[in-house]
Amino acid sequence: MPGLQSASKKRPAVSQGGPKPKKQHSEKPPSTKFEEGKIQKRSRPVTQPIPASGLSDNDEDEEEDNFDEEEAGDQVIAPDEMIVDDAPSKDPNAARESHKVQRVLQDQRRAAKPHSQLLADAKLVWSLARQKSIPSAERQKHVKDLMKVTQGKVKDIVLKHDASRIIQTVVKYGGQKERDQVAMELKGHYKALAQSKYSKFLVTKLIRLCPAHRASILLEFQSHVLRLLLHREASAVLADSFELYANAYERSILLRDFYGKEVALFSQTQGSEPEKANARKGFPGVLEGLEGERRKRVLVALKENLTTIFNNSDKGAITHAIVHRALWEYLNAVNDTEDESEREKLRKEIFESCQDVLAEMVHTKDGSRAVRDFIAYGTAKDRKQIIKAIKPHVERMCIDDEAQLVLFTALDVIDDTKLTAKSLVSDITAHAPTLINTPQGRRALFYLLVPRSRRHFTPAQIAIIAETDPIRGKTSKKSADVREGEIRAAASEGLLKFIEDNGAGAARDTGGSLVVLEIMLYADGDKSSAIQSLLQPLASIYPSEDASKLHPIDLPHTSRMYKSLFQGGHFSHSSKSVVRSPSFSPSAFASAFISVVGKDLTVSMAEGEGAFVIAEFLQRIREEGSTEEKRTVKGWFSEDVVERIKKSETKGRNVLLEKINSLSL
Repeated sequence: MPGLQSASKKRPAVSQGGPKPKKQHSEKPPSTKFEEGKIQKRSRPVTQPIPASGLSDNDEDEEEDNFDEEEAGDQVIAPDEMIVDDAPSKDPNAARESHKVQRVLQDQRRAAKPHSQLLADAKLVWSLARQKSIPSAERQKHVKDLMKVTQGKVKDIVLKHDASRIIQTVVKYGGQKERDQVAMELKGHYKALAQSKYSKFLVTKLIRLCPAHRASILLEFQSHVLRLLLHREASAVLADSFELYANAYERSILLRDFYGKEVALFSQTQGSEPEKANARKGFPGVLEGLEGERRKRVLVALKENLTTIFNNSDKGAITHAIVHRALWEYLNAVNDTEDESEREKLRKEIFESCQDVLAEMVHTKDGSRAVRDFIAYGTAKDRKQIIKAIKPHVERMCIDDEAQLVLFTALDVIDDTKLTAKSLVSDITAHAPTLINTPQGRRALFYLLVPRSRRHFTPAQIAIIAETDPIRGKTSKKSADVREGEIRAAASEGLLKFIEDNGAGAARDTGGSLVVLEIMLYADGDKSSAIQSLLQPLASIYPSEDASKLHPIDLPHTSRMYKSLFQGGHFSHSSKSVVRSPSFSPSAFASAFISVVGKDLTVSMAEGEGAFVIAEFLQRIREEGSTEEKRTVKGWFSEDVVERIKKSETKGRNVLLEKINSLSL
């Protein structure tokens, strides 16, 4: 059968009826208690692209669900599904006979493998237990049957790719009793399982879903943590355990290997309450009572282990939170060193070992702290090197809660504002159309204009940003006010250009209107073009003829923005008055409103939902308008118009009438 044998293309099995369709992610199974925490994902490094599917690169559930595609390749190919080439057709009976022989050979090979019958029986039950849309009670029955089949044999079969998925199903859908039973059977084998391409997912599931066994599982990694972090498969297991599931004591189990063999030898743990209390102290708890040479040896061991990770950045461990925690603990210990020259030496050595990979750390809490510490204590040369490392990732850093703190510290600390303007500020303003769509991105834009404003930053966020202020006082020469002014000036041109091009659209969004307002109030420079851009939408027909696109004055957040622009600042609850911005002229905005919007639309808005906005406009004309402007606007509100407003039920009617009357005085 040369013609048939030459066709090397794999064919789908009959049971599939063709290629398997793509998984429909919208068809989710009913949520159950077994999938709690499934959405937990490790924070993604800013150096890595965000996957379009939204799935993480270590999603064990996705890996499990895709089993059918791999299994299909092992199935026997049916004659009626075969793809043949252009060779002359052969006797179909001969083809059937040939495939009968293939089936026999395949069955013999499978039967020759260890535990073949066990796996065959387990797969039959597994195919029922893993179905997506079945009642919970029925699924539990299948899971218990599956547990009976595999009981006592879990550790013998779990390293196989198909058997690993079977046990994962037991852990995923089973009760706590089944999970604990699997965890007990695998005791003593977790280190090997974590290094397996398939069973690593099972280990992660057990760590997540079996809190009673979590500490004992992590203890099996002791004295191997550094090697496992550099292992292709095991690295993700340790990273997930540390960042997502472990408590303070369990994290200390993994961190202890960083502190060196001496600490590991003299701090064996049995999980007693005093040991757990000491573990919550972290590295400072390890250093308690250590003095002189012994303390130096522990610091040297920690530095050497960190350097090993940094020198193997291609292994991916540099992005893990456990490494960042160890680095942050080391820096804190260095900062507590009494000898200033020794302190500077140790900080310089660790900085030089990781300066090229700092962008890989900024996405975690401890990594962000460490990089901010390097910026605060660094020399001008060190800071320039840090800026060089993070510059290609500024946009991603702006939309990451932890990474953006590094940018804020750089803006706060670095005296060379020409460097920050060229390398950081310009990139932030260039991406304003994208950044305006997320709360994190908007904070990055706010920080250029109104850093640490309580309107946009919580007290907790301000406290975190202010952590480097004491260091800034020692390492930076320029005053904070001067530096902020220079950053604001550098950002203003790009932000005002953004308003000219995109301001009208951005103002229609709730968050976008806040950004537009702050740019208009606090940016430096000529704002006449930006004002025209914001007033043009108001000149459209009111009310809007398109029900799907309301007039800007009918959008509460946009209407509030225009009102604040007429006021020239924000209302202060402490002083009970509007605090005017020195960088914006509300009278110029009101004058432009007269020429762009005109009489008819102003009256229509006053009779509609824009009473409060028009009232503020009239107040500004009365207080700061020219005689000609006052006369013109007064003529817009004739007795007929005033009478219609009195009869209307619009909100703000009384305030508006009061402003109209005051304009006549």
